[in-house]
Formats: sequence, C-alpha cells, structure tokens
Amino acid sequence: MGLFSLTQELAIDLGTANTIIINNGKIVVDEPSIVALDQHSGKLVAIGKQARQMHGKTHQNIRTIRPLKDGVIADFNAAELMLRGLIKMVKSSGRLFSPSLKMVISIPSGSTNVEIRAVRDSAEHAGGREVYMIYEPMAAALGAGLDVEAPEGHMVVDIGGGTTEIACISLGGIVCSESINVAGDVFTEDIQTYIRQQHNMRIGERTAEDIKIAVGAALSELDEEPEDFEVTGPNILTSLPSVLSISYSEMAYALEKSLVKIDAAIMKVLEMIPPELYADIAKKGVYLAGGGALLKGLDRRLYEKTNIPFHVADDPLRAVARGTGIALKNIGRFSFLMK
Repeated sequence: MGLFSLTQELAIDLGTANTIIINNGKIVVDEPSIVALDQHSGKLVAIGKQARQMHGKTHQNIRTIRPLKDGVIADFNAAELMLRGLIKMVKSSGRLFSPSLKMVISIPSGSTNVEIRAVRDSAEHAGGREVYMIYEPMAAALGAGLDVEAPEGHMVVDIGGGTTEIACISLGGIVCSESINVAGDVFTEDIQTYIRQQHNMRIGERTAEDIKIAVGAALSELDEEPEDFEVTGPNILTSLPSVLSISYSEMAYALEKSLVKIDAAIMKVLEMIPPELYADIAKKGVYLAGGGALLKGLDRRLYEKTNIPFHVADDPLRAVARGTGIALKNIGRFSFLMK
C-alpha cells in the first residue's frame, strides 16, 4: 500500500477473547478483546494487552470491560472504542491521507439480525466504508486450508472464547450448523468454581485462564502428561494464603460438564448431515479450530465418542482470522460473504 492508497483492506476476527486484524495478508494486530475506561469521563485508558494486565487489578476510577460476550457485542460503546483503537494501530503506518476502510468481519453462525446489525454499526462507526460479514465456521474452514467450494462435505468445530461453532460445509455454503454458548469462557468459570468448591480457594479469571492453558485437558489419562500447575490464593475460610498444585486429570474432571455439552452439539450436527456428505466427513475427518482446540486430548476424546478422526488445524487460535483474510482477498469470488 502506497502513501496515496485510497482503500485499506482489513480482515477482522472479532473474538470474545482475542481480536486479530490482518492487513495485506499479514497479522498486524493480535490483542485481547478488552478495554479499560475511565469511570468518570468514559475515555479509553488502555486497550488489548495493556487493559488485560489491568483486568482484576483496577482501582475505583478505572474499569475494564470485555465488550463481547458469547460471541456477540454486549457493550456497544466499548466495542466501538476497542475497534477504533485497534484499527488506529494498523493505520499508523506512514500514510498521508487516512484511507477508506474495506472490512470483512467474522461473526458466529447463530447470530441474529440484531447482533449482525450491532457488529456492522460498530465497524461503520469505527471508520468502515465497506463492511462484509463471514460466518466463523466458514472462515475456520478456509483458514484450515479446506476447499469449501468443492462438491464434498467438510466439518469444522470452532471452539472460541464465547461460542462453539459446529458446521458442515459444501459447495461454498453451510449445510447445517449449531452454535452453543459453551466455550473458553465457560471453561474458565468451571475452573474457578471447581477450585472454590474442592479446595476452598478463590482465584481470579486471569489465573483460571493460565491454569486452562497449562493443564486444561479433555481426558483424565494422556500419553504426554503436562507438569502440575502451582497456584497461590486466599483460603475462603481463613483468608490466609494457600498454595495448590493442580494436575491435568483434575482439570479434565472440572471441565467434563461443559465438554459433554460440546459432545452433544457435535452429535446433533452429525445427525443432521445428509448421508453423502457424512461419508466424505467420516473418511476425511473433522477439523478443530479456535483456542479450545488446544485442550489436551480433545481430538482423542472426540474420536472415541464418534469414531470419526478429528484433526487440530495448524495454529488453531488464528484459523478464523486466516480464513477471514482469504475471504477478503477473494471477495468477488465468494458468494457466502454476507453483504
């Protein structure tokens, strides 16, 4: 893009946990979806990683907000401020004129018209001239390198921060899909609840997130066992500090209730798939994307439940963002981009 370029093209994966922006095929922004606002003036104090460091540690004048909940915008004003701030990070790369923005944004497949409108309005208020939407499972399939336009069945399970999206894709369209609000955030809450109930210890959201990343597992027996994770926090009964060592098998037990819901949603989609497409999927397997795909042993657990092979996409955290970038490059060709 030159100094006088009139249009800047951005592919945005607007996630509940992280927002990723791709420009010219490169990831230029990868930040947590969180903002810190001044309580009195409502002005933006920090955004992304800076705001996440403040999360759970702020004083009364600053509050941290995660603008998206369950994959949709929960706080319109905060979402707009966050988008503006993140787009500004991309724009500040030596241009004389600020170009008009062409955006493709990924959204959950279960979004209602009102939720889609909220994303569109936020993007337009943040400077988007042309705004297109793509459903997350479609973007995840593109990002996993699948030929979505071929006359054959592909199945994708995208476990993000707010929603788990399961879809069967063929001929450039979604044949059947299911979107449930059980995903990374619910896993984090499960871990907090488990440690409070089983060990009488209070832990914050960030610590629970760290536990999930280090020892989060979908099976209580793994071939490669991660080391136990040590946590320090206050005992609920005495308020004195206590130290815990948490194993992956404990986490598998803590997450079981939510994982069963994901199993059920996958089975529901498998039941809806037409037989010809089902045969393709049984042969080629199902692709896992999103941060939840990194849960240890998840692919093996799902294989044992369904007898269909499950493959974790390369760099699953960024699969949706990569697919959104591919859709942006081929905007004329892909009819499944919603106008």
